Amino acid sequence: MLKYLTIPVTAFAQNCSIVWCDQSLQAAVIDPGGDLERLLAEVKRLGLKLTQIWLTHAHIDHAGGTGELARRLGLPIIGPHPGDQFWINGLPQQSQMFGFPPAEMFTPTRWLHDGDTVTLGEHTLNVRHCPGHTPGHVVFHSPDIQRVFVGDVLFAGSIGRTDFPQGNHAQLISSIRERLWPMGDDTVFIPGHGPESTLGEERQFNPYVRGA
Repeated sequence: MLKYLTIPVTAFAQNCSIVWCDQSLQAAVIDPGGDLERLLAEVKRLGLKLTQIWLTHAHIDHAGGTGELARRLGLPIIGPHPGDQFWINGLPQQSQMFGFPPAEMFTPTRWLHDGDTVTLGEHTLNVRHCPGHTPGHVVFHSPDIQRVFVGDVLFAGSIGRTDFPQGNHAQLISSIRERLWPMGDDTVFIPGHGPESTLGEERQFNPYVRGA
């Protein structure tokens, strides 16, 4: 079975998730924005072998610790979509602007595109490209456990900001409607900030996308 643990990191309380295959104990970390020692302590406590880094997008609170973690442990960086190259290039400037520890630039080992898959032990997750918050934003969907890691596309009661460079509100709404809703109302999503919710709950009550 695929399992996960979500740990808020950085001053922005970004939901970093450790996901793992309970057969092989192979693990990936989704969006290691910072607080790496805390994340690695959890990996050790759970008895896991960290083998990959997966990125939904390249904002500093999601990607700030990626370069250092990959370098220290020799891990491949999977994602995001190439549309976020300029955000990766700007990580050092982002870290200064928002008061984060210096962030290392990196080159993803593998860029992701809509319809790709990522594999962890016995499990395969589907990748959907969901631009709007950033142009290269992706989400990771596990139909097996009805979970989707959505980064900053959708929140409980809200949606991602689109006032950053190359953000696009109409595109974000389209991503939610065309890429997330078909995953099913019972699917639980793990957002980049705040509590989990279900897609059905948001489709019915979220004022930004209700009825979309």
